[in-house]
Amino acid sequence: MTHLEMPYRVLGSTGERVSCIGLGGWHLGLKHVDEPLALRIVRTAIDRGINFLDNSWDYNDGASELRMGKALQEGCRDKVFLMTKIDGRSKSEATRQLDESLRRLQVDCIDLVQHHEMIRYDDVHRIFDPEGANAALVEARRAGKLRYIGFTGHKDPRIHLHTLEVAREHGFKFDTVQMPLNVMDAHYRSFARLVLPELVKDNIGVLGMKSMANGIILRSKTVTPIECLHYALNLPTSVVITGIDSLKILDQAFEAARTFRPLSDSELNALLAKTAQAASHGTFELFKTTSIFDSTATNPEWLGEEPERVQKLVPA
Repeated sequence: MTHLEMPYRVLGSTGERVSCIGLGGWHLGLKHVDEPLALRIVRTAIDRGINFLDNSWDYNDGASELRMGKALQEGCRDKVFLMTKIDGRSKSEATRQLDESLRRLQVDCIDLVQHHEMIRYDDVHRIFDPEGANAALVEARRAGKLRYIGFTGHKDPRIHLHTLEVAREHGFKFDTVQMPLNVMDAHYRSFARLVLPELVKDNIGVLGMKSMANGIILRSKTVTPIECLHYALNLPTSVVITGIDSLKILDQAFEAARTFRPLSDSELNALLAKTAQAASHGTFELFKTTSIFDSTATNPEWLGEEPERVQKLVPA
């Protein structure tokens, strides 16, 4: 299935058909992107065939969701698969953030809501507590406020594997998982090597992000933007989410989708050989090796309170 220049893929076991390139929401609220440009980017992307829209409750103090919500008026809502993320680990905080996202996005139902920044081993225990965030999302799904549930993280593939394991222990299967998938990741603490096979085996929708790491990977002078996107598209991703802050960058994303062909083994090996040295210590994947991209570490209040029964166990 194609729409103009955009191929579509199936989102894991959901059966949903989504554009292989997804529009990242964070860039829509940046200071150098004014509101008219943000609305034009979203509407042009939809008109040209992108139907997967990414966002988060915490992006740019809500500006990203507010702008996307405005862009989805005038008959656009039924053309897209809308995703956002919440940071709350407690049931009450997750519920509050979800309701705020619904208001900002001006919708009654969000297609996919994901637990954002699962970057600590304890995050998964907090969301699966009886008074945790996953209970809030399951209730919201029952109430028709959302359709699918997933999680994201950018720190360490072993934390993703731990999150999947704890979910299984609770009899829960995520619909989607979002993670960094790029030409550097293949060489260092690799999500592609460790997590991707598990998601494929369980038919969980794979959302790739940080294909260029907010442009940092390009500073290595080893690869082009198109090569970065082609590498991520070559993996068994349902969607490769990319940040777009101009119509020129939007054109670049469509060019990558239009020109993508599955890479041969020799082409893939040649591409990875170009990045092997630069990638070996995570120098260009700062989301793995520093706290700069850990917004929930900078704003711990977003996570909400620890469960009351847990607090009672701590000596006074």
